[in-house]
Amino acid sequence: MDPATTTAARDLARAASRHGEARHERPVHDEDRAAEGTAPAGSADHDATGATALAAHLVPLTRDRLRQVLDDALAHRNALTNALAQLTFSGEAAYGADRPDWAVGPFAPDPSLTFTLDHQWDDPDGIGWTSSSLYNPTMIEHEGVLHLFYRASPVKESLGSRIGHATRDLTGTGTGTGSDSGSDAGTGTGAAWVDDPANPVVRPTRDLELLGTEDPKIYRAEGRFWLFYNGIWPITEEARAAFPSTGYPVEAVGCDMMLAVSDDLVTWERLGPIADPEQTRLWAKGAVIPRDEHGDAVRVGGEYLMFVSEGFDGVLHVGRSDDMRTWRFEPTPYLDLSSVGGHLHEVAAAIVTGDGRLVLDVFHDDAEGRFAASQALYDIERPFDQLALTPGGSLCWGGLGRVDGRWTFAQGWDAPPGRRDLYVYREADGGVDDDPVDRPS
Repeated sequence: MDPATTTAARDLARAASRHGEARHERPVHDEDRAAEGTAPAGSADHDATGATALAAHLVPLTRDRLRQVLDDALAHRNALTNALAQLTFSGEAAYGADRPDWAVGPFAPDPSLTFTLDHQWDDPDGIGWTSSSLYNPTMIEHEGVLHLFYRASPVKESLGSRIGHATRDLTGTGTGTGSDSGSDAGTGTGAAWVDDPANPVVRPTRDLELLGTEDPKIYRAEGRFWLFYNGIWPITEEARAAFPSTGYPVEAVGCDMMLAVSDDLVTWERLGPIADPEQTRLWAKGAVIPRDEHGDAVRVGGEYLMFVSEGFDGVLHVGRSDDMRTWRFEPTPYLDLSSVGGHLHEVAAAIVTGDGRLVLDVFHDDAEGRFAASQALYDIERPFDQLALTPGGSLCWGGLGRVDGRWTFAQGWDAPPGRRDLYVYREADGGVDDDPVDRPS
């Protein structure tokens, strides 16, 4: 879902537009922020002209501004997103009686794998930041350990988010990255989720992240791990004038696809935005790369593909890369929802099923304007020629993978207000409960 246009975002953008001299304020993260808007290191062929121009119109990240974003986030309420329920989209009823054999799912929660964050992180920014909701995570298994990266927000679907990391040993040895957290039943003898003591592993340190860091997506490729996430920032009038978006109207909130890379899933190098604002027009969301059951990014036709479904002036785009680091984007009409009469919100995941098929997991409105999920089928050799569309889907923004042979993902929409739970959903096989256990009312 698009981040709400908040009071803080409007106030920050208007203040910066009225007072250009405010850019001399010292940012709080000078020591670890890269030059804003420039291409990632090693991207010599990337045209950074537009990015450099945008940098001149950004609101600088300062501690006072981070605090203003937090205050606004704590007051955020959204009845539509608060009502989201995972099994509405992912349960057996959502798929219908005519579910084709290529569809991935339906799913049911596995209570033994629930992750619960039972403590507040230390706040490295010193603004009193806390979280009350976890959602839109991504998972990958590596060397017998399941790694979970998740969005933590002051309030569900608010701005001001940070990204956390937790691990769960799948071998039964109980190893992880730090101290407590989670259930002690499940895959592996005595296994428990362990929250990373270094959290938040990704927090706002750039002007393009002032309003938050959101919705991680993890991939393994080229012998490394690639974490894509959304950087959210306030749009000034000058930025809107410099990069008009008539096909995809933007208001006070901008969004960029950001990238970090790691060799060990613990230490991350932040590389910054991957697309030029001359193309994105101040909004680019959904770094969805075809991923197999192990979390590996899959080359298609000799290159990596990225399905982008939001922004880019309202036109579907596909990114192409030889190395996962440098991306070039071009308009590509890869999805047709006319048969369901719906409006596309976002492509959630691209699943390579191992039988020559590619399945896109899609979030959209139906003909009556209600939230819905569908899956679209493609041949992996013809990834833009849609073959079929069927109802039901995971809406897993972080991608799916197989754990113990079953397609698996996590989501926190169903956690009761104020409780920071992430429920793990697995392919339904009749042996998993229909609803998570121990959910306080």
